[in-house]
Amino acid sequence: MSRRREVESRLTALGEMREIMAAMKNLAFMETRKLGRFMDYQRLAVATIERAATDFLSGWPEYFSQSVPTRIAFVVIGSERGFCGDYNEKLLEAVENHCRRMHCRARLVAVGSRLEDQLRGDSRLLHSMAGATVAEEVPEVLQEVVTVINRLDKEGQPAAWFGLHHSDSHNDGSFSSRLTSLLPPFQQLKTKTETLAGQPLLYLEPGVLLEGLVDHYLFALLNTMFFEALLAEHQRRVQHLSGAIDRLDENCRNLAIRRNVLRQEEITEEIEMIMLSAGALEE
Repeated sequence: MSRRREVESRLTALGEMREIMAAMKNLAFMETRKLGRFMDYQRLAVATIERAATDFLSGWPEYFSQSVPTRIAFVVIGSERGFCGDYNEKLLEAVENHCRRMHCRARLVAVGSRLEDQLRGDSRLLHSMAGATVAEEVPEVLQEVVTVINRLDKEGQPAAWFGLHHSDSHNDGSFSSRLTSLLPPFQQLKTKTETLAGQPLLYLEPGVLLEGLVDHYLFALLNTMFFEALLAEHQRRVQHLSGAIDRLDENCRNLAIRRNVLRQEEITEEIEMIMLSAGALEE
């Protein structure tokens, strides 16, 4: 009897655990649907600004930043919550790969509590902060990121800033890290610019236009980065929790079989006891 009760207690605990995981999975799935609805528009906004910047810089190439930064930093967007597998470990692997490729030892600004745990005690860490858990929290996190970048720039910290995050760019469930140049802006457009027949017609001074273009670009680019990272995090969480729930269901099935076997053994023992008692009474 005690063994069966122990199995039933275990089954109850696993059932409660499954309900919690299923609720977490549903919440993550709802967030992916919400983020997925406007990601295409967010990426389109960035692409539109990049096309405008390409045309502008084709006519005024002197506005490209000619300085070669000697200090580099990455804004690494990790996860705020768990249950997303090796999400943060893969980001740190990408940091090492990009540093080797760029021949630098980049300083890091970590976004996300789980990533901060991975980097605790790392001498490269300049600043760490909590990340967003839902889309509505992204603007507040962005404000803190911009404040940190401005403060570090005033302190003479890294001159070139890059964003590093996970992205499901192919919408097929496969994740890859994406390195995005933030400051100086439009560096990735150098290879895209083409010489135009003449300078584009402007209604503003080139410097004034570029300043406004940079502001709009960085705002759209940062939003896209953080929304993509949050979408990838929730998608990874859905995948991870789905696998965990499947394993729980399998364990529950095995325990249910074990419970039934133990119950049959108990019934057999009870029948034997009844038969022995009946025999003793006849004697």
